[in-house]
Amino acid sequence: MASKYTPFEIVITAIIVKDGKYLVTRRSMQKKRFGGKWTVPGGHMETSDFTSYPKETEHYWYNVLEKTLAREVKEEVGLQIDNVRYVTSLANIHDDDGMPSLVISCLVDYVSGEVVLQEEEADKYEWVSLEEAKKYELIDGILDELAMAENVLKTGKIGEWKRH
Repeated sequence: MASKYTPFEIVITAIIVKDGKYLVTRRSMQKKRFGGKWTVPGGHMETSDFTSYPKETEHYWYNVLEKTLAREVKEEVGLQIDNVRYVTSLANIHDDDGMPSLVISCLVDYVSGEVVLQEEEADKYEWVSLEEAKKYELIDGILDELAMAENVLKTGKIGEWKRH
């Protein structure tokens, strides 16, 4: 029996922490969604993010989100990351194309590298504290995610998303 299948784009984002500050980037003005707004690095999971690796078991690939996130961060901002921790998730249906999207937000540790922006993705970056982040025109919800990440760092607990 055939089933109806609704594709989702899967996006994973990195709240990168280095010396108590978070990396925020300003999306390129050419981006069709949120051009000129500040956010955190991340991007779409592609099938090749797992099919280009051997399966860890007979049937499955593991750590696919972590591998996607490492790839996206390296491509977008040139950094190596580690210690991926779940923060929250959100869903959206985009107005421009009706595509449903699932976004998984993670807290990660900076490991190495200097920020080198991928031109078509972002045109500026800053390392900011939670308080400093309030001064930036962030995509709606990002400030709340930063507050959640800070709570994870201070208490080890995730908690549910809420306005901060």
